Amino acid sequence: MQVFNRASQPADSSRDRILQAAQRLFARQGFDGTTTRDLAQAAGVAEGTLFRHFSNKKAILVEVATQGWVEILTDLLTELSEMGSYKAVAQVMQRRMWNFQKNADLMRVCFMEAQFHPDLRDRVQSEVIGKMTDVAEAFFQTAMERGIYRPMNPRIVAQVFLGMFAISGFSHNTLMEPNASPQQMKEMAEGLADIFLNGVLVKSHG
Repeated sequence: MQVFNRASQPADSSRDRILQAAQRLFARQGFDGTTTRDLAQAAGVAEGTLFRHFSNKKAILVEVATQGWVEILTDLLTELSEMGSYKAVAQVMQRRMWNFQKNADLMRVCFMEAQFHPDLRDRVQSEVIGKMTDVAEAFFQTAMERGIYRPMNPRIVAQVFLGMFAISGFSHNTLMEPNASPQQMKEMAEGLADIFLNGVLVKSHG
């Protein structure tokens, strides 16, 4: 999936190439390790062209990361709306692993670089994370009202779910080997879902 594909608007093609190059270079070299000259060369544009589209390098990072987080939010909304049942958490986690693996560069910028830039983190927090939490909270509130989940604070449940949602995306770099097989991904997704839905304590029959 091309995040910045605007083939129908040739005037924007240089801007899109800059964003694509930034996504790739920021993920591999880090924001601080990438110069505007690097970005211009990778995008195949003059450095002056880069500054016609963006006021500075930070503005490029903000654009890449914000668009990436909006994409994550859109994916979450789609996942929740298509979830066959409130217990189908494993399928959501497994799809997340596949999607994040396909867009590893973008996800690395979204998660890794944001934590080093407080202004970017604040913008992402206010514009995206808050919305994601609200959506998930409403979803789990409904599950509780229908008697599927036990009564508890739905916002905390939403936050735990989103944490797992994020971790499952980076599982191929953290929880599992980089070349994990589809079966390993499936087992990891089912394990995360089982812990989320059932906890880790043996159920008391007393």
